[in-house]
Amino acid sequence: MDKLVIAGREFSSRLMVGTGKFSSHAAMVAALEGAGTEIVTVALRRVDIDNPADDMLTHIDRNRYLLLPNTSGARDADEAVRLARLARAAGCEPWIKLEVTPDPYYLLPDPIETLKAAEILVKEGFNVLPYINADPVLAKRLQEVGTVTVMPLGAPIGTNKGVRTREQIAIIIEQAIVPVVVDAGLGAPSHAAEAMEMGAAAVLVNTAFAVARDPGAMGVAFKKGVEAGREAFLAGIGEQRDRAEASSPLTGFLHD
Repeated sequence: MDKLVIAGREFSSRLMVGTGKFSSHAAMVAALEGAGTEIVTVALRRVDIDNPADDMLTHIDRNRYLLLPNTSGARDADEAVRLARLARAAGCEPWIKLEVTPDPYYLLPDPIETLKAAEILVKEGFNVLPYINADPVLAKRLQEVGTVTVMPLGAPIGTNKGVRTREQIAIIIEQAIVPVVVDAGLGAPSHAAEAMEMGAAAVLVNTAFAVARDPGAMGVAFKKGVEAGREAFLAGIGEQRDRAEASSPLTGFLHD
């Protein structure tokens, strides 16, 4: 598969994995292995980045994966910026998945606070990957201030509903000058394939792995879905038509 390039860094996998909700660290590691991911996002509020003996971090090989801290739980720009700075001070690379979700019920991102935080963090030298609603106008504004991706949600976090924001994501992809990573709501490998067939550069998955009976096997299934979707996109998917069009000639039958 062709390489994914973010901020000048190449990745062989187009499947990012989140680390929340797993029943055990062994289940998380199995999902990472199955998915073949190279980017693993970790909620800063769940780990002690300063402590190399943190129970979760000891299970993530930081020489193998890009550890992408996220600001999950931040309710405004100030909190998100503070978390990002703490991660960098603890020795993390200056990559941050920016999440600002003041609403505790639907976990929808705050567009104003997200843009405000992105402006600050980009100026401070962070590679910012912002989680956003599927808003094409906001996606353009974030790219203009220098974010290295945009990450529109397919559906609210943890819902497993798939790409419910398809029309808006299509516009974001059409206008994008940075990789578009579809994040949240992807519950089945077919959802990941759909996003990739549309032209998304990558997807991020967490809940679908964490709730699977076999997280490792689900990781493998998503990996195949991502690869199939990407290959189909590159091959060129035929346009949909309203009327039937015969795939075989309608003349020259044997009895003619």
